[in-house]
Amino acid sequence: MESLFALVGALICLVVWLIPLVLIGVSDRTSGKEKLAWLLAVVFITWFAWVFYLLLAPLKGRDRYRYS
Repeated sequence: MESLFALVGALICLVVWLIPLVLIGVSDRTSGKEKLAWLLAVVFITWFAWVFYLLLAPLKGRDRYRYS
């Protein structure tokens, strides 16, 4: 019974750890190499990078107006 609780606990931890990766992966805020950099930051720095992603992404401002 104890091993079942340990397994369920490990699965919950894994899901919680994967949430930021999935959310960044499907986000439209960044793309390409910038998205890859954010994903790697979350893998190596964990939840702190996720908070920074929410506050800072995208790193470069997008062109809101295009002139012909």
